[in-house]
Amino acid sequence: MKNSNLSIVKLILLLILSCAISCSDDDNKSNRNYQLVWQDEFDGSAGTSIDLNKWSFDMGRGPNADGWGNQELQYYSDRTDNVALDGNGNLAITAIKESFSGANYTSGRIKTQGLFDQAYGRFEARIKMPWGRGLWPAYWMLGSNITTVVWPQCGEIDVMENRGQEPQTIHGSVHGPGYSGGTPVTSTYTLPNDRFDQDFHVFAVEWGVGYIEYYVDNTLYNRITPDDVPGDWVYDHPFFLLLNVAVGGDFVGSPSDETVFPQTMLVDYVRVYQEVN
Repeated sequence: MKNSNLSIVKLILLLILSCAISCSDDDNKSNRNYQLVWQDEFDGSAGTSIDLNKWSFDMGRGPNADGWGNQELQYYSDRTDNVALDGNGNLAITAIKESFSGANYTSGRIKTQGLFDQAYGRFEARIKMPWGRGLWPAYWMLGSNITTVVWPQCGEIDVMENRGQEPQTIHGSVHGPGYSGGTPVTSTYTLPNDRFDQDFHVFAVEWGVGYIEYYVDNTLYNRITPDDVPGDWVYDHPFFLLLNVAVGGDFVGSPSDETVFPQTMLVDYVRVYQEVN
């Protein structure tokens, strides 16, 4: 009987240990209760433009022809050569090497400004990256009050940025007053045995009062709170969404002779959730 009791105790201990190990795999997965409130699945015929009820275009070389403040080299167009559905349920944003309106490259940048914005929730997109030195794909958000206050006072949340010459690593950052441009509050996530241009991955932030959490494929890799920023916390109002592929700029440098064009960022979907309280 004593041996039988001992065996039961050992079994219980093994179950507890097994649970601890398996539960640790879920530590990085959010348990918040979210409901879907906005989405674009990018279904449609190949060559179709974006849904203008959900997105609009940023156009040109920047408000002051300064490469959008980053010395970028592309001209953002609304042509389907640069921004279109691919017919396989994806949005394709394509950077092309060509002379166009004074620039040597074209690409696309779309946004939900004036059409959709939200404060707090889960913001996610499933994306496959382009690759090559000088490419700068991004999924990010800007404070909707940017029309009344200057950047970075409006706040910027970079859900995902990638240097095309670093295909295994992405960056998640915030920009605000006192920590913007080349000095954001940021962190990186590196795939251990893969590259972001080889397959789709889900990039997300979960944003609430006093925190912004960064995820890749449901793995939490960074959490930013007001204590982590050296200036004002400007993340308590609605933000709108942006998707783009820049060419060149301060963050990535210029393309090299080895950079192959065209290069395309594929977006399977963008989904926004609101926490149910």
